[in-house]
Amino acid sequence: MNVLSLLVFFAYGPALVILWYFYHADRYEPEPRRYVLGTFLLGGTLSVLIAYVVESFLTLGGIVKPILPLTAFYVALVAGIVEEPAKALALRWPFRAGQMDGIMDGLVYGVAAGLGFAATENFLYGMGYGVAVTLVRGLLTPLAHATWSAIIGVGYGLKAEGRVHTLEPYFSLAILLHMTWDYFAFLSVSIPAYNVLLILLILLNLAILRYFMIIGEAEDASRRFYYWFKRRGGM
Repeated sequence: MNVLSLLVFFAYGPALVILWYFYHADRYEPEPRRYVLGTFLLGGTLSVLIAYVVESFLTLGGIVKPILPLTAFYVALVAGIVEEPAKALALRWPFRAGQMDGIMDGLVYGVAAGLGFAATENFLYGMGYGVAVTLVRGLLTPLAHATWSAIIGVGYGLKAEGRVHTLEPYFSLAILLHMTWDYFAFLSVSIPAYNVLLILLILLNLAILRYFMIIGEAEDASRRFYYWFKRRGGM
């Protein structure tokens, strides 16, 4: 395999495997594949492009100068504030198309958007810093981005049900977790001990995804007769 093939494999392979898992975890009412894959692609194209442009202005200068010194805190803050809303744009498509009607739907679409973003980001990192960087990131960042976007996706799913009326708490939590991850990831470059905190954050992300899956499956199980009736054309 040449370098480009390796980059594509290590960037998109892990993300697609994780997406396959979450897609098939939605047992009672699987989402249309075209919407799930479309959300993945939007997260990996539109969301990445928007985040890159905005972050370039806020951290590299461009038309405006950086608001604060380029400390680890500032760069992490910008990443969280910019990238989570950018990924959420990919979620607007299935939401406005009426495809989100619960926690599990929000989880699947949120994971899809986050994985698409992480895959393209890892590919671009590999283009600049080599295959080894993409390999390491491919084992870590897909689940992280999937978790943060899943939080917002669940918010959209609950909003579609009329159970919440604002998404601010979901965006705030996703941004906070994203910022915390990036902050310690930057510090770990010079202080390896911070990798311990990154491991704890990975476990926290996994716990959040597991929690969403449990409550999503419980909600769908309570509606199984509704889904059964719907599939047979009764609704």
